[in-house]
Amino acid sequence: MSQRSPSRDASRRNFLKGATLAGAAALTTPAAANTPPPDLPADRPKAPVPGPRLAAAETTLPPVDPDPVKQSSSGGDFMVDVLKTLDIDYLAMNCASSFRGLHEALVNHGGNKPEILTCAHEEIAVHMAQGYAKIEGKPMAMICHGVVGLQHATMAMYNAWCDRVPMLVMGGNIIEANKRGPGAEWVHSAIDPAAIVRDFVKWDDQPTSLQHFAESAVRAYKVAVTPPMAPVMLSLDAELQENPIGDPAALRIPRLATVIPPQGNDAALAQLAKMLVDAETPVIICDRMARTPAGMTRLVELAETLQCAVIDNFGRMNFPSRHPLNQSFRRSIISQADVILALEVNELWGSLNDFSDRIVRSSAPKYKKTAKIVTLGSRDLYMKSNYQDFGRYQEVDLTIAGDAEASLPALTEQVKRLIDEGKKSTFEARGKKLAGAKLATIAQAKSDATIGWDASPITTARLCAELYGQIKDEDWSLVGTSIRLSWPHKLWNIDKSYQWNGGSGGAGVGYTLPASLGAALANKRHGRLTVAIGGDGDFMFVPSTLWTAAHHRIPLLYIVHNNRAYHQEYMYLQAMAARHGRGITNTDIGTTIKDPNVDYATVARGFGVYGEGPISDPRDLGPALKRAIAVVKTGQPALVDVVMDQR
Repeated sequence: MSQRSPSRDASRRNFLKGATLAGAAALTTPAAANTPPPDLPADRPKAPVPGPRLAAAETTLPPVDPDPVKQSSSGGDFMVDVLKTLDIDYLAMNCASSFRGLHEALVNHGGNKPEILTCAHEEIAVHMAQGYAKIEGKPMAMICHGVVGLQHATMAMYNAWCDRVPMLVMGGNIIEANKRGPGAEWVHSAIDPAAIVRDFVKWDDQPTSLQHFAESAVRAYKVAVTPPMAPVMLSLDAELQENPIGDPAALRIPRLATVIPPQGNDAALAQLAKMLVDAETPVIICDRMARTPAGMTRLVELAETLQCAVIDNFGRMNFPSRHPLNQSFRRSIISQADVILALEVNELWGSLNDFSDRIVRSSAPKYKKTAKIVTLGSRDLYMKSNYQDFGRYQEVDLTIAGDAEASLPALTEQVKRLIDEGKKSTFEARGKKLAGAKLATIAQAKSDATIGWDASPITTARLCAELYGQIKDEDWSLVGTSIRLSWPHKLWNIDKSYQWNGGSGGAGVGYTLPASLGAALANKRHGRLTVAIGGDGDFMFVPSTLWTAAHHRIPLLYIVHNNRAYHQEYMYLQAMAARHGRGITNTDIGTTIKDPNVDYATVARGFGVYGEGPISDPRDLGPALKRAIAVVKTGQPALVDVVMDQR
């Protein structure tokens, strides 16, 4: 990270020295791979006693302020009072001088409410907020340091933008040139800090007064949680945070009134209902439709009323995985559809067309030319132009703007009014055929999962089957998987809204571990067993997330899908080499994570997290998972490093 200030550097050096000593102590007593985990004490062992020089550095008071006048309040105090009205439970940060005023106000004036989550990188802080919001259904806040902290946060903010997740991002800044100290405060400040993220936040502001902050903070929260949801950002001047409040009586905090999500037009919904009832083979495709637990219930009611196929793109937990009408792994049914309804589908063209990028890029539609295509969602209500997260333009026959979840009850009622006994009999016959196809799909998946069952590296199917066998009777929540790891959706019974929360949104590497931790934080108060499976390449971007997990005692079972490569890119490179007739001998250069192989369990233990592995013998997998789950049930995080097949 870029240099922040001389005093901060000294503090960080002391912290890092202490962390190194603690990490070394942890590494001297690693947990044996085949023995039960030790009892975890409520209070962790203390770090070694520091020597005289280190002790003096840690206990020396800061320089005396030459001004003997003491403040009775600060702008940061008022900012904390505003945040407390916004139903924000947590604020993630990597501490820094540009928001020291707000930081101090949080811990002293605010009593650490919202609770601070200490993160070693701004990307971790943002991704934690992303995972948290998708489980808890409300935003988390994060704050970053000037332009450099914001630059670290941008990848995660882009993921959250593409994933349509609300969060309140704040950044420290020093607006007035005559108030900036020489050195770091100049290179870390900007006239317009949010310019770098403006294309992937929904709204931003830079308040110039405390009243301005109060109104902008309330507006920001309201904008963030209004569908289509997205991150928002406030740039906070350091002087505004730190200086005394001039006239407290003149300040007021506006009331927050969140927007009721807009329902689709009644006449358009009636037209859609008639199309669905008259169709012989209607198909529903959904992506980020279920923004609350009610979403899945409402979609099930509509699908069962029509007895029609549902294809879930897994952007959220939209439809039960084992429901007879769930045809997500029979996408060929799209070619039979005469009416296709897309609910909050981000990239419809990609769902309705086959695309090949081999030799010459080509595409072909999956659907019939006569099929009627209808979209229902909030995607058309807000869009930006620079980043291309909206996908290729897809021609449709009817577009209904409105929140899909909010619109489903009215649509279902319209459908029910149009169904007579003859239609009901036809629908029941259609449903029976789909149920039979679903049973066949499940049977095929179970059979496919046995292929290479005893192989080493361990197959991804065996990992998912073994894991489900140990958690299926728990109140579990799967909050992340490595790229294209679809086995849980094929094999597991996923029927609760929190049992799956979607992917990264922008496919940015480094999402899975911190976002899973944020989701685990949301699940913690509900007593759920949180599990995630993440790729080794993804883990390597943000391994210090584990320290936050240990420090805040967030229970999470994290399984590293260790294929010792950035395997998607490895396959792409092989395809390119084959295309050019050059052989694949050299395609491990720049694509693999080996020589040396990484021991992720040892890394975990160094951060204070229980770690097992690397597990390469499939016979060791089940016992290792059992031990790790036992640790998580005590309220602690655990990691299992599994050497697995590529996909």
